[in-house]
Amino acid sequence: MSTADNGGATYLVDASVYIFRYYFALPPNWESRSGYSTEAVYGFTNFLLDLLARKPLRIACAFDESLGSCFRNDLYPDYKCSRALPDEALAYQLAACREMAEALGIASFASERFEADDILATLTGLCATQQPAIAPVVITRDKDLGQLLDRGAQSLWDFAADQYLDRAVIEAKFGVRPAQIADFLALVGDSIDDIPGVPGIGAKTASRLLAEFADTELLIANATEIATLKIRGARSIAAKIADHADQIRLARQLAQLEYRVPLNVEPDDLRWQAADIEHAVALADEYGLGRLQSKIRRTLPNLGQRLEDGQSTPEENTFLENP
Repeated sequence: MSTADNGGATYLVDASVYIFRYYFALPPNWESRSGYSTEAVYGFTNFLLDLLARKPLRIACAFDESLGSCFRNDLYPDYKCSRALPDEALAYQLAACREMAEALGIASFASERFEADDILATLTGLCATQQPAIAPVVITRDKDLGQLLDRGAQSLWDFAADQYLDRAVIEAKFGVRPAQIADFLALVGDSIDDIPGVPGIGAKTASRLLAEFADTELLIANATEIATLKIRGARSIAAKIADHADQIRLARQLAQLEYRVPLNVEPDDLRWQAADIEHAVALADEYGLGRLQSKIRRTLPNLGQRLEDGQSTPEENTFLENP
């Protein structure tokens, strides 16, 4: 069993990926007093309560607020150009989810210049450097964040699916080491983020090239040697690498995580703080979340007491039943 299951862990939550999961997966059965649909707020709040029941020592949420204004758009204006900005209804739910996370006592971060992935990378590096004995667990469904496994993360954990993504899973997915994921994406591209790839280079070719050369800079510097490799179309591939060198470098900048987001925090700033239970209950009422009000009252006082006195209960290592 992963240590992610045990109390005392550090959880870094990729909030937006789960908010969107619930936004598209749940029916619009919940509505705020102001008339907005709140299915994503319901799903995300329920998710956070179940996550808190694992009694993490530290927990933080990273939210995306940089669509169109990220530093990567300065480098490449078409970065994520196919993604539409949230409409008013979705923007309402995104803001409500962050407000609920903060009411639950969870440190929350967002930036107009950096993406949630960069925030997670920065927090991972911070925790791993200053308190290496407590490697953070990144709660996400995004396998691209496998890069963090080489920067101090213990594992990726898709909490909703209870699926762990360790080095072996990531290497099987991409065919490269976690440290090479940005190089891999620079070669094959990423249609989700509108990152261009090298024409004619697919996943198998990219993984084969990166098995020979540690990163794309070495690949570009030794492009003539590619022609001698036992790869089908080696000469053509060598020419493509040489012709697209500038594009590869740009694509790697876009795919590489930023580990120096100016957050001005220390690891202990991520300690779970006693939630404002009454505020959380009031928000649940405002957002029309029904029985989550009782779940908030049922979960948080018990959790706070266990954190205070160090006691444990049989429920600590089981998911709370959905209301």
